[in-house]
Amino acid sequence: MTVSTPMLVTFCIYILGMVLIGFLAWRSTKNFDDYILGGRSLGALVTALSAGASDMSGWLLMGLPGAIFISGISESWIAIGLTLGAWLNWKIVAGRLRVHTEHQNNALTLPDFFTNRFEDRSRLLRVISAVIILVFFTIYCASGIVAGARLFESTFGMSYQTALWAGAAATIIYTFIGGFLAISWTDTVQASLMIFALILTPVMVIIAVGGFGDSLQVIAAKSAENMDMLKNLNAVAIISLLGWGLGYFGQPHILARFMAADSHRSIRSARRIGMSWMILCLLGAVAVGFFGIAYFQNHPQQAAGVNENGERIFIELARLLFNPWIAGVLLSAILAAVMSTLSCQLLVCSSALTEDLYKPFLRANASQRELVWVGRLMVLLVAAIAILLASNPQNRVLGLVSYAWAGFGAAFGPVVIFALVWRRMTRNGALAGMVTGAATVLIWKQYAWLGLYEIIPGFLFASLAIVIVSLAGRSPSATAQQRFDAARQEYHAG
Repeated sequence: MTVSTPMLVTFCIYILGMVLIGFLAWRSTKNFDDYILGGRSLGALVTALSAGASDMSGWLLMGLPGAIFISGISESWIAIGLTLGAWLNWKIVAGRLRVHTEHQNNALTLPDFFTNRFEDRSRLLRVISAVIILVFFTIYCASGIVAGARLFESTFGMSYQTALWAGAAATIIYTFIGGFLAISWTDTVQASLMIFALILTPVMVIIAVGGFGDSLQVIAAKSAENMDMLKNLNAVAIISLLGWGLGYFGQPHILARFMAADSHRSIRSARRIGMSWMILCLLGAVAVGFFGIAYFQNHPQQAAGVNENGERIFIELARLLFNPWIAGVLLSAILAAVMSTLSCQLLVCSSALTEDLYKPFLRANASQRELVWVGRLMVLLVAAIAILLASNPQNRVLGLVSYAWAGFGAAFGPVVIFALVWRRMTRNGALAGMVTGAATVLIWKQYAWLGLYEIIPGFLFASLAIVIVSLAGRSPSATAQQRFDAARQEYHAG
């Protein structure tokens, strides 16, 4: 494959820009609070775009358009479910979590919040939740590295092993150096790049085909089923696709953005910005796959790449329809999606190892400087394990992403929601919910009962476990209820 010089130059400029932001963030990172949560200083715009970019990985520009291109518009149900779930997460969880974590001894991580919220002196909640984070996120990180490697491999004709390191190196560098601020600032740039790519590309595809009406005619002529929202779907399948939205309540890398906001009062503005960005991006991704059907129906001689792998639809359209310099910018958006998610996952793993395991169990009196450097070393450790997992391109890491999403959603989602809205919830209730949610996902996945996505029964059974076990035990202590009431009062007063 001939490497396009403009695309190579564009990629290099983009990557150097992200690393430069990492160095700038280093200058603003003075303690471990800064490294893990940016000193709780994010404004509405950065909070919104950082939450969106960390959520939407390469799936947004490769997986979703590819699914639409192959199977038609019926694949967009998952986008509807994600939109509903994200909106409810902003509405119910975001502001409350920002206030409650501060009232719970300024908790910096989810395990830290659970431990303080339920006065868990056994530290069992901290350990179990930290282990869940490390297991699922290491798999997540590996999938991101594989996606980045595939992009470099297909764009520049690199060997897989070379592409693996090229795709991972920049993300590891700026996460290692700048921590949370670097990730949040780069996420803002990356989110802007992603929305630019996903608005411009479908517009150019429609123009290339001859207009909106002509595009619909070509798609319908190829197969009317491409335009059927219910194609090959029954009620269980639709519920399963919509059920993806439940995952938002338990994703540590997204919840960390809410915890880092400068105030719960800025969450309302952040929600409007974040949801507008998300809806436009999802519509753009669906449009790329949908109208890509028409383009390649009219240009079958150019369809070899997408016929081999439908997930290349965005890459192929960017190459075919744009000047190489613009194509380089658009393809950088895929790298942006991969890097933004991978970086925050690396940092969440680092914080779990440092704040939830190293500090409480090994070095309770560690200095801020020591914790920052341990956090940086943990980034390298997790990245090394993820690269090792990703080194075999034939592994099934990418297939485990939906598994990890369900695991987090069911294990943490109900615990987070009840912890923020129900003062009667107890430590044992939280443990029961966490274990029940994770176990249900693991078991349901193996047997695939009813063909239902495992996050739905996991979320339901975890919620029931929380309520039953909490009511069966003693009420929380007076101090725990007082902290809860103080946080709730501050939230509603704002």
